[in-house]
Formats: sequence, C-alpha cells, structure tokens
Amino acid sequence: MKRKLPFNLSKDQSFYEALSDWVGDVFYDILPEKGFDLRDEQVFMAFQLNQAYKQKQVMFAEAGVGTGKTFVYLLYALSYARYTGKPAIIACADETLIEQLVKKDGDIQKLEQALDLNIDVRLAKSREQYLCIKKLEEKLHMNEGFHDIWEGLPAFVHETNSMNRFTHYGDRKDYAQLPDEEWNEIGWDSLQDCMSCVYRHRCGQTLHREHYRNSADLIVCSHDFYMEHIWTKDSRKREGQLPLLPEASSVVFDEGHLLEFASQKAMTYRMRMETLEGLLERLSASDMRETTLYQIEDIMLANEKWFSLLEKESRTEVGTVRQYISRSSAIIEQGRLLTESIENLLNELVFESEMYVMDDYLLKVVEEYLEQIQYSLKLFLEDEKGIYWLEASEDEHTFVVMPRLVEEILRTKVFSQNIPFIFSSATLSYNRDFSYVAQSLGIKNFEKFSVESPYDYDDMMTVFVPENLPGNEAKFHYAMEHLKQNNGKSLLLFSSKEEMNAFRDHYQSDSDQEWKVIFEGDKEISHTVEEFQNDHSSVLCSYHLWEGLDVPGESLTQVVIVSLPFPPKDPVFDAKRKHAGNSIEDVDIPYMLLRMRQGIGRLIRTSEDHGKVHILLNQEESAYSDLLKSILPVKVDTMKV
Repeated sequence: MKRKLPFNLSKDQSFYEALSDWVGDVFYDILPEKGFDLRDEQVFMAFQLNQAYKQKQVMFAEAGVGTGKTFVYLLYALSYARYTGKPAIIACADETLIEQLVKKDGDIQKLEQALDLNIDVRLAKSREQYLCIKKLEEKLHMNEGFHDIWEGLPAFVHETNSMNRFTHYGDRKDYAQLPDEEWNEIGWDSLQDCMSCVYRHRCGQTLHREHYRNSADLIVCSHDFYMEHIWTKDSRKREGQLPLLPEASSVVFDEGHLLEFASQKAMTYRMRMETLEGLLERLSASDMRETTLYQIEDIMLANEKWFSLLEKESRTEVGTVRQYISRSSAIIEQGRLLTESIENLLNELVFESEMYVMDDYLLKVVEEYLEQIQYSLKLFLEDEKGIYWLEASEDEHTFVVMPRLVEEILRTKVFSQNIPFIFSSATLSYNRDFSYVAQSLGIKNFEKFSVESPYDYDDMMTVFVPENLPGNEAKFHYAMEHLKQNNGKSLLLFSSKEEMNAFRDHYQSDSDQEWKVIFEGDKEISHTVEEFQNDHSSVLCSYHLWEGLDVPGESLTQVVIVSLPFPPKDPVFDAKRKHAGNSIEDVDIPYMLLRMRQGIGRLIRTSEDHGKVHILLNQEESAYSDLLKSILPVKVDTMKV
C-alpha cells in the first residue's frame, strides 16, 4: 500500500527537487533543533545520493565513523519507497546488524521521533534464524529443554484443522538463552525438504514471510538472505512459489564491502550423501520401469563410492571444519561416472513423467536435486571454476561447491535492474580506489565518493601496539591485566573461535575480577550484544563482531585485538590465493587491514566516546607493525611490554 510522502510535493516541483529541499531542511534545521549535530559530511552525502536515486545508479558511499551515513540513506530509501509504492531493502552484513538497526533507540527510531514519522520497517531474517518444527520433533529425545520448546509452541502448530488466526513464532531471538550448538540441532538448515514437510503451512518461517513481504516502507535483511533471494528467485517462480523478497524500489548494502562473500555463500551447492539416498529410495517405491530402477541402483552405488573416496582422500586443517579434497585420478573418474549416471537417470525420468504413474511433485523434487548435483560436479571437474570441500561427521557427509567468481551472475541478476543500489561502508576503497570491490561484484558503471570521519581521534583514542609477545599465553596475560586496569568495559576481538575458546580457558583460571565476561555463541547474538551494552562493567569476547557492533558510551571504552585478523587457511581463501598474482599482498594483507580498520572502529561511535585500543603482536605478526601503524587514525603510544 502506497503511503504518504514525508514532505509536500507541489505541482511545479519534481519529486527529486522536493526531496532535495526536504533533506536539506532536515539536516540544516529540523535535526539541529532536536539536538542533533549539523554535519557537513551528511549534507555532502545527501547531495550525492539524490543524484544516485534520480539517475538510478550504483553508488559507492564511503563515509567514516560519525558521518551519520545511516540517517542519509534511510531518508532517501524511505522517501523513494513511498514515491514508487514499493518497499526499499536495507541489506546488512549479518543478523546482528539487522537487530542493531531496528533496536530501541536505534537510528530508525531516532528518525521517527525527530521527524514525527511512522516508518513501517520489518525484518526478513535468514532461514537459519528460524526453528524447524520437523527437526525439533526428531530431536525431542536428545534434550529435556527441547521438550519445553515443543510444549511452548502456539497451539495451532499441533492442530490439524485449518487456522483461523496465527501468531509469529520460532525466531532464534525467542530462544536467546540457547547456545549456538543446541540451536543448530533444531534450527532450519539447507538440507530440509520444506516443500514436503507436514508443518509447512504452520511453520514460523513461512508465516513470518507473509508478514515482512507486506511492509510499505523498509525491509531489513542480511546480505546472505538478499543473495539467497536472488539465487532462488527463478526456481521458486517455476515451482509456483513467491520469491523470498518482494520487488524493491531500491537496495542499500550496509557494510557493502562484504557482499562478495555473501554472494558466494548464497550460490553454494550442498550435496549430502544421505539426502540423495533418501530421495532415491522414496522414488524407487513408485511404479516405474525396470530400466529406471537399475539406473537408481547405479547412482546409489556410485554416490556411496564417491563419498567413500572423498572421505578417504580429504584432509583437515586447524581452524576450519572444511576438509580439503584431493583431486586424485580416482576421485575425478568417480565424479565423471556419477555425473553420467545422473544424466542417464534424468533421461529415464523424462519417459516416466510422460506415463503419469509417478507422484508429480516428488518427481520434480528429485529432478531438481539431481540437476543441482550435476552442476556442482561440473564445477568440481572443471577445477578453475569452483571452490570445493567436504564437511563430514559421524552422521552426515556433505560435498560443498561454490563458484569461484560471482561477478557475471551479479552483473546479470542483480545490477542489471534499473533501480538505485547504494553501497555504504567506512571501508570500500583502497587509497580511494574502488576498482577492487567493483570488479569483484561485476559492476562496470558506478559513482563514488569518500568522506572522512569528523571526529578528532587524537583527543578521543589512544592506541598501544605491544610487539614480540611470546605466544598466546603472553597475549592473554596482557589482555587480562588491561581488563583489570579498565574495570572491564572492553571488547576482545579474536581471529577465530578456537582462539576465543583458548582465552576462555585462560580466563577461567584467572577469574578474580568482579566484572562479567560474555562469550559469543553462549546465547543468541543480539541478546549477547544487548547484555554487554546494559552491563556497564562487562567484557565481550567475539570472533565475528569486527563490523557493525555499535555500543556507544561507558559500556565500551577499550578494544583489545588479540591477533591480526588474517583470512583463515580455508578452501575459499585458498582459491583466492591460488588465482592472485601475489597471494599475501593481494589477498591476505588487504583482508587483514580492512578487518583491522573495522575492529578499531568499534571504539568511537559518538562524539562523546573515548578509550584505548590494544593491538597485540607476537614475533611473527610484528613484521607487519609499520604497515599497521600506517592505517591507524592516531599515532601509537609508545610503551614497555
């Protein structure tokens, strides 16, 4: 439903002229009268965005901390949504940033109060953020707490009659006290066959989709979810389903420098041995010709041998669950045999469909899954086009493939749309050069601008870089000493979950302090952030929150970066390294420096903030000391370690 514009539009004015006048009034008059600072950087950004919306361009908006870039893009996205009658999509880097944007006293609420607006904003969370009723039912015997969740479900979930009304339920946030490990047992995952699920029409995820699709102004989602929408849109339409997101008036990518990783993730194919076996067993129970049954047997044998070879010849690396797959002649040959068997079965199924004796829906599910496997095997066999690995446990074996390059897909499926696309981040360029991010996303034509932070960092921040610390124990001891000196109020950033857990062990043996230490993963992430913000003497330990964490004030007056955030030893980054001219200079160092700039940026969020940053370097990391100091917003305070 089209809503009223937040400003008056006269007959002798174009929409863009009236929009420009109103935005000028907002920043020069209305917001200062309400106690907000007038920022030249905001006005400059507003002028640039007006042109981007008018010309329906791609805009790289690089603006430092404190420039108020969120206010600017919200004003334009909201106004353009009401002008076109289609909601704007705000895509954030992850689920934590979604919650930050819509939290109490967040930027959207501040705008509503300052401008006397009623903004219809709704969250579209990734499917992994929802309870899977089928998985919960299967896992009831594993955990007494799962019984409490089952009993606490709305009554209509257990009923078999038609629903007269329903309530939203099943959001990860509703089970905030549940650790990530337990949530993964009952949360949705990509291997669920939702179309054949008996709870499909009573599923919290399905019901919430109807809610957010009806937003009149803004839909806030993650990069992952937006790219999943793009990647599945055509197949969902073929199946008679609506796309995950409605047609948008414009799209804003907050922390847009991370979109490439979300794109690769969304375009990932997962081939699970057990899923294929289960589907083919269901299919073989149907009436079909003997030749088709033989083809099914051939695939099941080929599939079992394929995974047996993968497991036998793969290797693991510390810090990742992804196992490296050897491209041995045996694996290559078995991959080709499995591809041929799938092609033969698909040909047989064409004849079966013409006989109309098989379940049409099951036939479509099997055909689509087989075609996905075919595509993933093709990416693997054509080594230069795919990134691949194995994920194996006692119960599950999953072969994973993602395309190495996503620019062509993004160029044709995303940026070919004739709507404004705004990339907003403090770190989009390297020395004001935007070509790296533009090329990786398949963007040929774009506008750009950069504005620095208005904050006087010399008066607000002190940076310490202790060098040549002899190992993790020395780093952890240093961190604990400075946590005590600061009475908590700190964020500790780690480069991996394993490193964070090693600190957890150290902390538990040296825990005579009064302040509380909160670890990422022990509870739902937005609840974790809220707990840290409200407890003004606590410490937050995280390996994900290098970007987007917005905790102003006395709750966060110290950031300790425990190790340099180089990309992991991992098949995805190894593929980037393999195709780079100089893997260290072209992949590892740019990634590390970008992440460092983001991590340091967690400290100063408002003009009233102040504090210290500690960057801890071991002997190997100390080789990058001069490079690090060159990107810091202030000079390093010399100190003895």
